[in-house]
Amino acid sequence: MSLFYAIMGEDAPGSLDKRLAARPDHLARLNTLKDEGRLLLAGPFPAVDSPDPGPAGFSGSLIVAAFASLDDARAWAEADPYVAAGVYARVTVKPFKRVLP
Repeated sequence: MSLFYAIMGEDAPGSLDKRLAARPDHLARLNTLKDEGRLLLAGPFPAVDSPDPGPAGFSGSLIVAAFASLDDARAWAEADPYVAAGVYARVTVKPFKRVLP
């Protein structure tokens, strides 16, 4: 049985160039989750109140996806290309209970 987990990455200061360089590999992993029917939602937090923050960049990301366990969700998050590239200063993984919709 799979449960949902929220993966919240907080960007390191000045990491926009690293984020842009690692984005294709990051998105490929998310698309795999989507293709497997495990991805509920994913996206970045713009650093300013705009859908396209430009050079202001992003303050982090949120991924909500199904995993077999909290340990599996943490392992998946630790293997993210944004972690390897130094985009995220910190990653938090928590169980998530979907209520709506």
